[in-house]
Amino acid sequence: MSPIPLDPTARFVRPLLVLGIGNILLSDEGVGVRVVEAMRETSLPDHAELCDGGTGGMDLVEMLAGRRKVVVVDAMQTDAPPGTVLRLTPEDLAGPAPGRLSVHEVSLLDALAMARQIGEPPGEVVIFGVQPRQVDWGLELTPEIAALVPELIRRVRAELNV
Repeated sequence: MSPIPLDPTARFVRPLLVLGIGNILLSDEGVGVRVVEAMRETSLPDHAELCDGGTGGMDLVEMLAGRRKVVVVDAMQTDAPPGTVLRLTPEDLAGPAPGRLSVHEVSLLDALAMARQIGEPPGEVVIFGVQPRQVDWGLELTPEIAALVPELIRRVRAELNV
């Protein structure tokens, strides 16, 4: 990965980022990673980049820094029915949150805070949180959540204006 630009005039020169977060060993918890994997089979413009963030935590800082826009996809525990997709911002998660982004909420927010501290915050962050059906050992998404992948790709592409 290229170094983060330190010149403030070089801000936001990095491609837009689609970041899939999740643990693929825990069935629907891996929905973000599975969306990124499926998007690798589609064409994207040069101004967009895909990244499997896994359960990255603070490793996400370098991925997020200096981006004009970041679109995150992750599982999210809420009281909503399985398959519910929420479009959120970090501000929505900083206060009383509508749910908890899997086990990564603190790590994602911490990574965004660190990017701000080093003077390279992303310009905009959109988070698609997906209520899982099952978070248990298994490499496959449940059929209900797997059926959402095309719609999530459509929504991510709309955020990227492609």
